Amino acid sequence: MITTSALTARITERTLHFKQPAGTSRGVYLTRTSFFVELTQGCARGVGECAPLPDLSCDVLSGTQQYRAKLQYFCDMLCSTGCLPTELMRNYPSMLFGLETAMLQLRAGGSHVLLDTPFARGEEGIPINGLVWMGTLEQMMARLEEKLSQGFHCIKLKIGAIDFEKELELIKRIRRQYTEQQVELRVDANGGFTPANAMQRLEMLAPYKIHSIEQPIKQHQWNEMAQICQHSPIPVALDEELIGVNTLADKQRLLQTLHPQYIVLKPSLHGGMQGCDEWIRLATQLNIGSWITSALESNVGLNAIAQYCAHVYGPHIAMPQGLGTGMLFTDNVPMSLQIKGEKLWCTK
Repeated sequence: MITTSALTARITERTLHFKQPAGTSRGVYLTRTSFFVELTQGCARGVGECAPLPDLSCDVLSGTQQYRAKLQYFCDMLCSTGCLPTELMRNYPSMLFGLETAMLQLRAGGSHVLLDTPFARGEEGIPINGLVWMGTLEQMMARLEEKLSQGFHCIKLKIGAIDFEKELELIKRIRRQYTEQQVELRVDANGGFTPANAMQRLEMLAPYKIHSIEQPIKQHQWNEMAQICQHSPIPVALDEELIGVNTLADKQRLLQTLHPQYIVLKPSLHGGMQGCDEWIRLATQLNIGSWITSALESNVGLNAIAQYCAHVYGPHIAMPQGLGTGMLFTDNVPMSLQIKGEKLWCTK
């Protein structure tokens, strides 16, 4: 709880523009809209980013005005009580994450060190994967070569939008040049396979030593997904499947029913920091691995996600995380984040 004297909240809206089209099996992003909440109390200031993704977030409302009105409602509650109404906000994870971030910075007296970790102090970097967006075969191969030249050894490929045979040819080409020790390959289908073709495609991918596949089929097909998780020759990581599963009991039921090898957590989509804490605790009890990624936030959100990641998994994080999105936008918010080789650093 924070004291309520002179606590105020201000909401601003900003449209960010991608440097290049961000293609997924759900479509192509050219811009994204974020809402920034600024909390002020005395001389202290905290800013958080609320960044819902259209057609994906469970708290996307029917228009920006409705979203802003609901966010203002939660800001008013916070300012009047000094407490974040986390239980009321379970179904609004992007708003919860933004307000969690703003409160952390406010409590830190306005410092960008939200959680005291070696990463936040600039002493350690967080290993991250290099992300290769969908495109033509030639485009994806060129993007992969660029990531490898930058020092990445873990590469994540977005698949499921172009012809699968061409995507398979790309993976074959990679493995002809690089062993699994040289390049760790993760693939993200974003639900682009179907229950009818998923197992066949997974069998075709298996010889190429894939670390994991994210969300092979669309969410809400539990019977089919449980069978895939049980029989897939490639470890399955669930991402979209977790969206909208917001109560502790429902989270436990999903993990016990589907039992994937991994879950991939985005605070803006999966319950804010509090909700991700629940997912990680439940997954650990079931021997399910996890890692954290951003959800195309600006550097404000990315900074908070990275510091949260360092807090829950650190120090000395070994598994590459999905935090390499800080260079996506032409008009990003300036922040002391820098990618050096295959690690994200918080610089002074």
